[in-house]
Amino acid sequence: MINYIDILPEIKAALDKNKAVVALESTIISHGMPYPENLTCAKNCEAAIREKGAVPATIAILDGRIKIGLTDDELQRLATANDVIKCSRRDVPYAISAGKNGAATVSATMIMSSLAGIRFFATGGVGGVHRGAEDSMDISADLTELYTTDVCVVSAGVKSILDIERTLEFLETQGVPVVAYGQDEFPAFYTRNSGFKAPLRLDTPGEVAKMMKAKWELSLKGGAIIGNPIPEEFSMPKEEIDNAIDSALQKATANGITGKEITPFLLSEIKAITKGRSLDANMQLVYANARLAAEIAVEYHS
Repeated sequence: MINYIDILPEIKAALDKNKAVVALESTIISHGMPYPENLTCAKNCEAAIREKGAVPATIAILDGRIKIGLTDDELQRLATANDVIKCSRRDVPYAISAGKNGAATVSATMIMSSLAGIRFFATGGVGGVHRGAEDSMDISADLTELYTTDVCVVSAGVKSILDIERTLEFLETQGVPVVAYGQDEFPAFYTRNSGFKAPLRLDTPGEVAKMMKAKWELSLKGGAIIGNPIPEEFSMPKEEIDNAIDSALQKATANGITGKEITPFLLSEIKAITKGRSLDANMQLVYANARLAAEIAVEYHS
């Protein structure tokens, strides 16, 4: 792996000592938020993980090298560059071989975390089955990664722009544990409630760590989704966010926007419709997920 991967010394030392490390994706920096909010969010996530006793590892590809952990200068570069590829599983070999800069999606972050030996990962929302997938076949690579790669993903559920019912059904078919943290209903990113009950509920970091330990010690491949609801004070009304999503989807359809471009487009449109409140909610839910992932990782490695 030395031919492809650079690991920051602090992270390497933590991994060698079996200490808690939490991965962070980089697509949220390059494609999910505008500058300078993206840089602020990235740094605050790393600080939240440290406050809970774990080591943060923001993951990206820079100049064809997998970076497990980014320096301040590299975070700044990623937050301001306009030549960053949005990298899913299929894009990783190209970005490396061509010497490109790549922001890691959930699936790519899971792959690179696993290569480095990192078991826990905090993100905003996981991808899933898109609305209208019965015609478009648009299903995120995040879902297939979840049943093949041994990384536990803490998110605010799946993105509200998706078909949540079909996403949960897909995950059930593939045997991926789907947990609602601290409530019965599966969260829906901007809002705590999706209208769908989660298959599982756990209420403490220790319970999650115990479940993951049992899963992996039994050699049951794959990860899990821990759906951590957005903090109540930042949760947006379900009807309001649903209306914003519907409007953004109609505009995407009218403009022929599909594939990997659709999620950044929809997030930008929803931000405009909600006059920026969705961006603040997005940042707050990511911080909450970073804290919870760190707590789970510390329990797992204790």
